[in-house]
Amino acid sequence: MRDVQEVLDFWFSEDAERHWFASTPAFDQETRKRFAQRVAHAASGKLMSWEEAPEGCVALCILLDQMPRNMFRGSPRAFATDAKALAIAERAVNRRFDRELTADHKQFLYLPFVHSEDVANQLRALALFETAGLREALEYVRDRLAVIRRFGRFPHRNAMLGRISTSEELKFLAQRPNDYGQRAEHPSDSAGAPARMLSQPASADLVSGLSRAGPAS
Repeated sequence: MRDVQEVLDFWFSEDAERHWFASTPAFDQETRKRFAQRVAHAASGKLMSWEEAPEGCVALCILLDQMPRNMFRGSPRAFATDAKALAIAERAVNRRFDRELTADHKQFLYLPFVHSEDVANQLRALALFETAGLREALEYVRDRLAVIRRFGRFPHRNAMLGRISTSEELKFLAQRPNDYGQRAEHPSDSAGAPARMLSQPASADLVSGLSRAGPAS
């Protein structure tokens, strides 16, 4: 399917990969310009036929879980289609589509579980990343699991979603102000993806980038 391949070719291009950790206003704008309509179609269910193939499920997760974090950075709309992406990821994993995917594609199929504020989904994410051997992302996945176990939600989303933070959450945010790339005044923070998963050892720069910024949540 040409449309599926267009999404994958864009997201897994060398230029896009450079922005997985450090997005820029220009890249966010390019994503919005090229894929806003496609994201809207995915959100409205017009692209359901894509779910018939493993790569189509990956493309849908990118459209619904990743690109909104670029297109609507710092806004509630960044998370508005998370549940749709999670449902697609669940169906794909239940059909064992992930077994047919490359390591890079697997991680983006699994990310909706990591972005969930449900601990069961977080635990499933950890199991999926471990089983797939995506070792470079395990620290990132465990970090998100720890936050959800402690608070039952991601405190850094509270202000954007109009939620009142508890005193414990405020203390946590003061001690650890990482907003995972979702604060509008800091558009150059991480864009929403973990380190690229390859069979080769990660470069020092890649590992440094993961520990420094981390994916958006």
